[in-house]
Amino acid sequence: MTNYKNVLKFVFLFLFVNFQVYSQNTSTKENQRLEKAAKQVTIIRDNWGIPHVYGKTDADAVFGLLYAQCEDDFVRIEMNYIEKLGRLSEIKGESVLYNDLETRLIISEEEAKTDYENAKPWLKKLLNAYADGINYFLYKNSAVQPALLKYFEPWYPLLWTDGSIGAISTGDLNTGELKAFYSGNADKVSYIEREKNIQTGSNGFALAPSKTASGNAILYINPHTSFYFRPEVQISSEEGLNAYGAVTWGQFFIYQGFNENCGWMHTSSNVDVSDMYAEKIVTKNEKLFYEYDGKLLPIIEKEITIKYLENGKLKNKEFKTYFTNHGPIMAQREGKWISLKSFNRSIKSLEESWLRTKSKNFEDYKAAMDIKANTSNNTVYADSKGNIAYWHGNFVPIRDPKINWSKVVDGTTSATEWKGLHEVSETVHSYNPTNGWLQNCNSTPFSAAGNRSPKKENYLPYMAPDGENFRALNAVRLLSKGENYTLDKIIADGNDTKLTAFEILIPALISSFEKNNLAKDALYKDLIEPINVLKNWDYYSNEKSIATTLALEWVIKLDPIIQRAYVEQGQIDQVTNTSLFAKNAGVDQLVPQLLSVVEDLKNKFGKWEIPWGDINRFQRLSGDINLKYDDNLQSTPIGFGPALWGSLPAFKSNYQKETKKRYGYNGNSFVCAVEFGPKIKAKSLLAGGNSSDPKSKHFNDQVEMYRKGEFKDVLFYKEAVEKNAERTYHPGE
Repeated sequence: MTNYKNVLKFVFLFLFVNFQVYSQNTSTKENQRLEKAAKQVTIIRDNWGIPHVYGKTDADAVFGLLYAQCEDDFVRIEMNYIEKLGRLSEIKGESVLYNDLETRLIISEEEAKTDYENAKPWLKKLLNAYADGINYFLYKNSAVQPALLKYFEPWYPLLWTDGSIGAISTGDLNTGELKAFYSGNADKVSYIEREKNIQTGSNGFALAPSKTASGNAILYINPHTSFYFRPEVQISSEEGLNAYGAVTWGQFFIYQGFNENCGWMHTSSNVDVSDMYAEKIVTKNEKLFYEYDGKLLPIIEKEITIKYLENGKLKNKEFKTYFTNHGPIMAQREGKWISLKSFNRSIKSLEESWLRTKSKNFEDYKAAMDIKANTSNNTVYADSKGNIAYWHGNFVPIRDPKINWSKVVDGTTSATEWKGLHEVSETVHSYNPTNGWLQNCNSTPFSAAGNRSPKKENYLPYMAPDGENFRALNAVRLLSKGENYTLDKIIADGNDTKLTAFEILIPALISSFEKNNLAKDALYKDLIEPINVLKNWDYYSNEKSIATTLALEWVIKLDPIIQRAYVEQGQIDQVTNTSLFAKNAGVDQLVPQLLSVVEDLKNKFGKWEIPWGDINRFQRLSGDINLKYDDNLQSTPIGFGPALWGSLPAFKSNYQKETKKRYGYNGNSFVCAVEFGPKIKAKSLLAGGNSSDPKSKHFNDQVEMYRKGEFKDVLFYKEAVEKNAERTYHPGE
């Protein structure tokens, strides 16, 4: 028996040692492969800390791009994929449990893995290079401790395929309804509701040669996002790749940018790309069925387990979830189960996202658009041949035009199914309009080219339910009269701070005050001077403007209907709502709100005469995703305001906990103007800087430029990059 035990010990030791040797050899081989791949890549950091990545192949360039991104902000990369994997609860606890469930229901990990296995060889190389670049960074930087994802899989990018901030469309369904359905409890816990009808937005302008001083097309790129959501990068290879612009953390394609031949700017779209179906549920023999075309079909049941953190330990929450042929059951309304049909991730979308960055001309770009897989974006385009173009989305399902698809539709009949996709030529678009310019500010496409815009009557309602907004009014005003544009001139127009909404609202306020003789009312005597300030205001925001402070503090106290920027089919748009409100509002809806503002300012600062820049501040104290703000520490005054009221540059700020001042967190982030001549000329600007490391000189090196709207020259050509290089290296060095 003793000999038998000794033999067992020897066998176990032999197997254990050999397994370790095998594992180490495998790891060694893997690391050697990654080291070899890193030698194929060169990263040059310029004098703004921007990485210019050069590789022999596209895959080499992707490897280097992801490595460089990790150097700048691994935390944001990891967090983006934790969210798309539906695993936020593992680090944030039960508070986001139903956000994870929502993600798991509409973004399928199994489908992403299958897509990876079936991916075209060129795409699989890029997916592998994506994972290699991140994993090599983690291998070379052992001090970096991931919150959750210690190894990145090559199928992760197939969970998130178009680059938008929130690439999730659920129609009119919300997370609260989902929680109520799957828990039976309607309390507002265990989830964070997505903001709706709150405009953040983006601006895109394209100018034809007829409108520019040089005779070259110009593109203006101005996404409004959470600050630091996208870094500025360049990615080049010997396989025809040379793209510059903004990349969303953790993705491997330039989302908004340009190459030597053309440029593309994406604005969030309100094209109807997802639909809600009322299902008729029947229980038979203790099993669930749904009625469809007179037949009973079995409900598909899936068990989903979500882990959540509680008191330092992971617990499991089990969900039995339900699906029909339309998609997951997401809610219950009026006793009926509501399913969601959507297209929230797609390998075709990822292919389109990459292929457009390598377009050599207008035809190439149109071919990428014809993939018809972008569910969240409009596109403003310009190129080196002088073409300008606009597409209002490109994924548009064919539907019965007699139905209002923004509402819940009948799920019991095939008559409400999608009938394929519209050709891009059938959807709302504009190529080379004779007025010489195009714009989109998350607004209706029917003002994209002024009086040369597409006509609403030529398109189906679900193709463009978007309404007009005040930024678009401002853009059309400027572009209609602009001539001889240069990069500096389009930048100046892009920085126009006119708050066009107040051209409607302030006269209504003044009229109400004066017609009702409120200057003699003791209750409102403190408003005489503020009313005079507003009466003499030109509606432009700036750092020294007291009127801007009064107006922007006042407007948020008015009827919320005027803030509804995103509208559905058949709804009234923001401009119309605001006009109706101003026309019909009584004294009680306008004047007491201003009095409240004046009293609030006096209580905080001892006076109401507060210039906008004194309270509207930019502050970046750390590289954290959730920043903290402090009135006692250094901050920078910002003169422009929120885009919601018409300002083209956007700076969305709020009062924070324990602060008297407002601090910005969303708006202008990466902004760029590009001229497509024989050689690219471009200028760009970032919020703060390109690094998330407070110790880096590139953490806040663009703040003063940001404040003044001054742009830096883009270093697009390698010789210029090398002349301004701060560091040249291979990944891992």
